[in-house]
Amino acid sequence: MALSMAIIGDIVSPRERGRYQGYFGGVFAFASIGGPLAGGFFVDHLTWRWIFYINIPVGILALVITSAVLRLPLPRRSHTIDYTGSAILVGAVTSLLLVTLWGGQTYAWGSGIILGLIVFGLMATAVFVWWEQRATEPIFPPHLFANPIPAVSFVITLLVAAAMFAAIIFIPIYLQLVDGVSPALSGVLLLPLMGGMLVTSIGSGQIVSRIGRYKAFPVAGTALMTLGMWLLSHLGPHTSHLRASAYMVVFGLGMGMVMQILVLAVQNSIARDDIGSATSAISFFRNIGAAFGTALFGTILTVRLGHWLPLLVHGRTRFSLSSSFSITPKALHALTPAVRAGVVESFVRSLHVVFLVGVPVAGIAFLFALTLKEIPLSDRASSIPVVEPAETAETSVAPALTPAGAAVDAATSRS
Repeated sequence: MALSMAIIGDIVSPRERGRYQGYFGGVFAFASIGGPLAGGFFVDHLTWRWIFYINIPVGILALVITSAVLRLPLPRRSHTIDYTGSAILVGAVTSLLLVTLWGGQTYAWGSGIILGLIVFGLMATAVFVWWEQRATEPIFPPHLFANPIPAVSFVITLLVAAAMFAAIIFIPIYLQLVDGVSPALSGVLLLPLMGGMLVTSIGSGQIVSRIGRYKAFPVAGTALMTLGMWLLSHLGPHTSHLRASAYMVVFGLGMGMVMQILVLAVQNSIARDDIGSATSAISFFRNIGAAFGTALFGTILTVRLGHWLPLLVHGRTRFSLSSSFSITPKALHALTPAVRAGVVESFVRSLHVVFLVGVPVAGIAFLFALTLKEIPLSDRASSIPVVEPAETAETSVAPALTPAGAAVDAATSRS
């Protein structure tokens, strides 16, 4: 994903890049919702192992397409890979992620293991920052964080990804447990969210390419996400599918205005040589936000279930609460009506807290979006393929990216 966006950033002018980033956002929206939809179909009709099998034909198709279509006549340069920085970063992230996964569930928050992971994670983070200032080619060049546009964009991306995946993961669980729909149908019912993302992702990209400005979209998008998260906190046993769809549309419209526009803002504010590292950094923060958001919101749901179930479910009924995903619709419907009603009410009240916590997460992203500086988009491409004189005749006619050949030629001629 990072390389795909970096390629576009390298060969297309920022002004035209908005349109491409909109397409990226649309594809990302389709994939984010299409994944749960396909997963529900596999669970209902095949086997859960197909969530892995499906990647084989998809991967082969991607390999064939990139081999046949992607032609980049760019010069090759030797680089020093920062293996040490990568190892330190993995250790830091893994330790802190385990804290959110294990804390309060597998181990008590005050246990030696949790405290040790916190200390190790913070120390590893400090060592990573120290090392990146001395590495020959650091993973995250320190000067990127000194630039206010990438720095603010990284924070917004992390927060938005956390809120986004909270919605994508927990809305289908709500639909299955509270509304009693099948896993496949719960994926279908996420289509309003995807539709909202597609409309604003592609639409905002087109508008940005025309007006050359972008700040209004992250501001409006994070505001809509905050409103959408607050609306989602009102989901309950008596919420109709129409109303739930309306809530999802609001949230999706907000998401579509943020992710890819931030990539564009970052690429427009940095030097040519930093496009790869900056694009990789924003992808990293998106993934970290998704991972930590999923773990954090899952922990909140489990903790609240542990509070409400003993109060609302009476009798000797027992079922696993070792994770937030362990109550299956099949097991739920096997319970007596009174017990089932108590479980559903416990889940609804717990999910209410999850989405309420998501409101300030999205709200903080909105506050950061307000501080995002704006540099008008240039009509000049970030870089031009550099070739040796003897190779010019051969490579100058080769499109950098076949579907976008006309756009690349236009950007090159203007530059």
